[in-house]
Amino acid sequence: MTSFARLSTVFFALLTIYACGPKSDTASLDTAGAPAVALVDTARIQNAVREPEMWLTYGGSYDEQRHSTLGQINRDTLSELGVGWVYEMAKPRGAEATPIVVDGVMYVSSAWSVVYAIDAKTGEEIWVYDPEVSGKDAVKGCCDVVNRGVAVHDGKVFIGVFDGRLEALDAATGTVLWSEVTVDQSKPYTITGAPRVFKNKVIIGNAGAELGVRGYVSAYDVSSGELAWRFYTVPNPEKKPDGAASDDILATLANETWGDEGAWVTDGGGGTAWDSVVYDTVNDQILIGVGNGSPWNADIRDPDGDGDNLFLSSILAVDADTGAYRWHYQTTPRDRWDYTATQQIVLADLPLGEDGASRRVVMQAPKNGFFYVLDAANGELISATPFTNQNWTTGEFDDKGRPVLMEEAVDLGLYAVVPGPLGAHNWHPRAFNPDTGLVYIPVNEIPFFYDKTRNVEESKSFWNIGYDAAAGWPVEYPAGTLDAVSGLDGGTLLAWDPVKAEPRWAVPFPLPLNGGVLSTTAGLVFQGNKFGEFVAYDAATGERLWSHNLVGNAAAAPMTYEIDGEQYLSVLSGWGSVSNLIAGFTYGEAKAKEPARVITFKLGGTEFMPEPLVASVTKTPKSPMFGEPDQHQLGMQRFAESCHFCHGAFAVSGGVIPDLRWSAISANEQAWDQVVREGALEKQGMVSFAENLTTEDPDAIRAYVIQQAWLAVTNGDAAAPGGQ
Repeated sequence: MTSFARLSTVFFALLTIYACGPKSDTASLDTAGAPAVALVDTARIQNAVREPEMWLTYGGSYDEQRHSTLGQINRDTLSELGVGWVYEMAKPRGAEATPIVVDGVMYVSSAWSVVYAIDAKTGEEIWVYDPEVSGKDAVKGCCDVVNRGVAVHDGKVFIGVFDGRLEALDAATGTVLWSEVTVDQSKPYTITGAPRVFKNKVIIGNAGAELGVRGYVSAYDVSSGELAWRFYTVPNPEKKPDGAASDDILATLANETWGDEGAWVTDGGGGTAWDSVVYDTVNDQILIGVGNGSPWNADIRDPDGDGDNLFLSSILAVDADTGAYRWHYQTTPRDRWDYTATQQIVLADLPLGEDGASRRVVMQAPKNGFFYVLDAANGELISATPFTNQNWTTGEFDDKGRPVLMEEAVDLGLYAVVPGPLGAHNWHPRAFNPDTGLVYIPVNEIPFFYDKTRNVEESKSFWNIGYDAAAGWPVEYPAGTLDAVSGLDGGTLLAWDPVKAEPRWAVPFPLPLNGGVLSTTAGLVFQGNKFGEFVAYDAATGERLWSHNLVGNAAAAPMTYEIDGEQYLSVLSGWGSVSNLIAGFTYGEAKAKEPARVITFKLGGTEFMPEPLVASVTKTPKSPMFGEPDQHQLGMQRFAESCHFCHGAFAVSGGVIPDLRWSAISANEQAWDQVVREGALEKQGMVSFAENLTTEDPDAIRAYVIQQAWLAVTNGDAAAPGGQ
């Protein structure tokens, strides 16, 4: 098809969409004869239940229940479900977004904050916008260069860009209408979460606590990009006003919960709101999930204080118009374990009032392993119950709603804490079905060794955690060790009753960090998993009813919509995100770099999935082993501190980033130094680490990497050069 013909086709499609789609009170947006698209406003999202054929916002509605009343796809028709279309995205890496569908057009983002407009019926590309994030910014991300979605409002598509920009795009063309830098780009801030829109404002948070920043959320005018208000989630390091909406509450409540010295004063303290931001229409407030402390180790972060470090790891409610503080509940006082409360916040009306009356509640299952139910109006704790194994508390709460801590989990002298920093529940969205009354949670079971007694003071880690990054790591280990370690991890799809505060059923998985969840009125729960499967379960019993191979990893949450009386079901797949980067060893074999894809199913779909790519890595050491045990030990330490977050724990890559054990660069001292110290591959995301390494460190890391390559030969997991 010629460019002119393609443009004509797209223009005709947009005209058709406008002619057939529902009208909105923002119809005046149609200017200069251009077709009006994406006519979404607060009222339309608030009434999303009246348009189940759309998916108007990240969580499906302002309450973010991820529940659809569409029922054409049901138990009786599942056998007819097949692939309707597949759209391959421009860039590989982690795919975590939930698509938005408005009047026949799908708006979706993927790695590197690239935005796509796609014909939701056919999968035909309409436009693509690439914000051209610099490769050198990749190092600022803790968990891949991912993006979880866009917001659509007022004829615009909003994207939080990885490098800290918030941009408004013309929904019809993808043209940038305005762009605002929301962070200090000289600091390691990133944006990975989806913006939310409400009352002609678009709100965005940020990420970067592991590298040392101060968290906040910002609300901007949807038309102009002008800052409406900002709320800082931790105090100013000098405990003075910022000229922000948070000034009063920080001065009267939060400041006193922090000391006057420590890493938080120089590095920001953390508290980044990197995911969940929810508009509560009933109470006209914004609910913000606040992240972890920076560094994780509170003894370094705030050594002369013993307070709670507000508002770390809290659910925070602020006025939607002004950003002024309403209430908060801190899930993990004085967070020490990276127990973010950024995980999905869900609003619902449950029979938890007096005599079983309906009560509007906030529900969250954050990293710390407890399921919380709060009163939405005032933050009163209704219940807090472990939904999986945990050993950082006794399981009890005091009369102020604070958890009773285990002494060992505070002392942290090489203590295996459950859950670990990847959380009992991470960002992967859950769903609530009002018909069953159940919440469906992707649960993780991942212990982690915390040690604040060794290798902390001398650490020059790029990551700002304040613990021994190599705790529990052996330099040498016998065959089968990594398999045994990966066997300690697992996960479940858990159906949780929030009224009775108890589980209903659980589906176990041998690996954690499985995909987000969608619930439907047809009594189905859809979830992708680590094995590239897309599965339908019975919502009442957990019975596995249907599955289909997605080729790549399925971490994103699915969504559903309807066009011309036909129901569609879409989910993203790809290869990336934190589990594929850090825990590549859990797969046994490195995977090929599958491109990110939007995969859409429908009844009677007959399209074929692409054949999976085959990894072409030759697992052979490229250099003789060198160095003494002490050097290997030092190399392991420095690798754990600065390298494994991308290249994989134990120097084992999952395939997203090259496995250094088999790289020709590791065989050449000069080439290695050019990359590690001089940043020769900066454009590919491998910046210079010279500031974090001593003169001896690069050689020690290389020696460790090569030693690990030969260890793989010894353990039968690789071949010696030349078949030796």
